[in-house]
Amino acid sequence: MDDRIIGEIETGLLALIGVGKDDTLKEVDFVADKIVNLRIFEDQSGKMNLSVLDIGGQVLAVPQFTLYGDVKKGRRPNFTEAALPELGKSLFDEIIRKITERGIKVNTGEFGAKMLVEISNDGPCTIIIDSE
Repeated sequence: MDDRIIGEIETGLLALIGVGKDDTLKEVDFVADKIVNLRIFEDQSGKMNLSVLDIGGQVLAVPQFTLYGDVKKGRRPNFTEAALPELGKSLFDEIIRKITERGIKVNTGEFGAKMLVEISNDGPCTIIIDSE
């Protein structure tokens, strides 16, 4: 890890993206659509009613295979459900392409790298999007 800044955004979403070993383009479309259209930003009435597209926001997409760490048994995460790197990178890149295609500016983390991710979270909203 070095001191390079790989990607950053102002207003928008941080999406930690894990790809599973059985994921396909069907999951890519689902996840990209949810990221772009999920209404989690406040409107003028203070209700979560606007999407990142509605607010003109951006997405910082960070590849995160460790989201598939299964800790049900033992004391060490089991990553057998995570996609192998070739599939993971391919589907991660496809998610980025689909989000960009929908008119959102996307910056990314570096696939396979150890990264320090700094978050300035404006609000109490953290959502898990699972294509299952």
